[in-house]
Amino acid sequence: MNKAGFSGKPQNSSNDFDDDIPVAVRDTPDATPKIWLQPRIWLIAGVAGFILLSLISGFLYFVTAPKKIADSQPLPATSAPASPAAAKNSSDTVLGHFPYPEAPESELITISANRGIRMRKAAAQKFEEMVAAARRSGIILVPISGFRSVKDQEQLFFAVGAQRNQTPAQRAALSAPPGHSEHHTGYAVDVGDGSVPATNLQTNFDNTKAYQWLQANAPRFGFEMSFPKDNVQGVSYEPWHWRFVGDRNSLEMFYKARNLKPAKISP
Repeated sequence: MNKAGFSGKPQNSSNDFDDDIPVAVRDTPDATPKIWLQPRIWLIAGVAGFILLSLISGFLYFVTAPKKIADSQPLPATSAPASPAAAKNSSDTVLGHFPYPEAPESELITISANRGIRMRKAAAQKFEEMVAAARRSGIILVPISGFRSVKDQEQLFFAVGAQRNQTPAQRAALSAPPGHSEHHTGYAVDVGDGSVPATNLQTNFDNTKAYQWLQANAPRFGFEMSFPKDNVQGVSYEPWHWRFVGDRNSLEMFYKARNLKPAKISP
C-alpha cells in the first residue's frame, strides 16, 4: 500500500534525486565557477598581454634607439650644407680676400698731384676734407697708395712674393691676389704720418698721432679701417689701410652679400 504523499518509485533513484532538486538550484553549482572565472581569465589575459607588449616595445626600442640617436646628431661642419650666402662667399674668396671690380677711369681723380695717387670722386673729396681737418689739428695725413689696377696688383702679388720666397698663402696675408684688392675699387687708401715716415706701412703706425686721430675722426668722413686686429677675413693687421664707405655704392661694394659677423660695438 502506498502511503499518501510518496511515490511508488524507489526513494534512492537518481532520477528522483534530480527531479526533486529545483532547476535553479541544480544549475547554480555549474554557473558559479563560470561567473567567477571569466573576469579573472580576462584580467590574467590582459596582464599577460600588457607584459608581452612591454617586452616587444622594449625590444624594438633597443633595436631602433641607436639608429635614432645617430640620426639625431648634427652633421659635421664639413658635411653640413652651406647657406647660399656662405656658399657664395666660399667660392668667391681667394685666400680670404673678396673679389672687387676695377674702378672705371672716368670715376678716378687725383688726390695727391705730386705722386699721382687717385681715388673715386666721392672718396677723394672726403679724403681731402679729412686731410685738411687733421692738419688744423697739427696732424699730417699722407696718402701712400690709392687706386691700383688688376695688372698692378699682379706684379705686386706674384713678383714681390717670388722675390721674398713667399707662398701664395703667406703673400695673401700681406697683399691681396689680383682681382681681390680693395685698391681696385678706388675707395681704399693707405695712409701714413708725415711726421714719422719710418712707420709707413708698418704695424707700429698705430703708435703715431696720425693713427690716433684717424681712430677718433675718420668715421666722420666716411672712412673705416679695413683690416683691424683679428679680423674675420684672416688678413694681417693693417692699421694704415682705410676704405671709404660713405655712400651707397661703396657701402654695398664692401658689405653686400657677405656672410661676415657684425663688428663689435664698444659701449
